[in-house]
Amino acid sequence: MTRMTPFSSPLLLGFDSMEKTLERIAKSGDGYPPYNIERIRGNNDREQLRIILAVAGFSNDDLEVTTEDNQLIIRGRQAEEETREYLHRGIAARQFQRIFVLADGMRVSAATLKNGLLSIDLDRPEPERLVKRINIAVQD
Repeated sequence: MTRMTPFSSPLLLGFDSMEKTLERIAKSGDGYPPYNIERIRGNNDREQLRIILAVAGFSNDDLEVTTEDNQLIIRGRQAEEETREYLHRGIAARQFQRIFVLADGMRVSAATLKNGLLSIDLDRPEPERLVKRINIAVQD
């Protein structure tokens, strides 16, 4: 029996990567670090979003923000300090990787770290409307 997916229609061409992305998102269940996504209302015509991650305990050097293809990847790595002797350790040096899939045209405009919150601003300029006429070749 063949598995039917929302993208299995013959009219949806080239959506294989979208289907794989949706499957990967469905499998990622880790909620760390917590985050908010805000829509920023501005006076301009472009869409603006802000992702805010709670990264208390991470310094600027511990964090990495990159984009790869249509993905925003945020990584946090804390080095273990072996010189400390803990009597009780309730705060773990936890590593994380959080991936957000960006729509076509979305770009990262800024990233700031303040008071344990990492803010990443995204925007999407208004795309140019492009109409292209395709010539039809006549064959005998």
